[in-house]
Amino acid sequence: MQNRPFFKFYISLVVMLFQIGPVIADNIKIDVWKSPSCGCCQGWVDYLDGNGFDVTTHHSDKMSQIKHDLGITDQSLHSCHTAKMGNYLIEGHVPISDIRRLLAEKPDILGLSAPGMPAMSPGMGSIEPKGYDVLQFDQLQKSSIFTSY
Repeated sequence: MQNRPFFKFYISLVVMLFQIGPVIADNIKIDVWKSPSCGCCQGWVDYLDGNGFDVTTHHSDKMSQIKHDLGITDQSLHSCHTAKMGNYLIEGHVPISDIRRLLAEKPDILGLSAPGMPAMSPGMGSIEPKGYDVLQFDQLQKSSIFTSY
């Protein structure tokens, strides 16, 4: 029974993957609103699509109104595109690792934001996020750091 520790590890791994499977599974549905002419927004959409998300893109020239209508009223949280995934909003160039963590942890928040247009973010020149914070925010627009890169 020398393989018993390996067997226990293998069973633990299978159980863990079964539990988180829906979080890492492909075809997570997400709606993205963006300007039809924004290349970095399209880069982020392509990044999501290339990582198994089921993206529906909506083009609009009224992004401020869409953000407000969806519930992102604090302009300091704004970026160039806005997404909705289930009950959560994703504002800007948020990495998929944070989106998947959001889905796994299910915090009681309105969403995540990468305010502005961080230069080293997915869609803006780097697949690996560097040098910026992703914020979590609630219905009252109170925000705190979700992840620092």
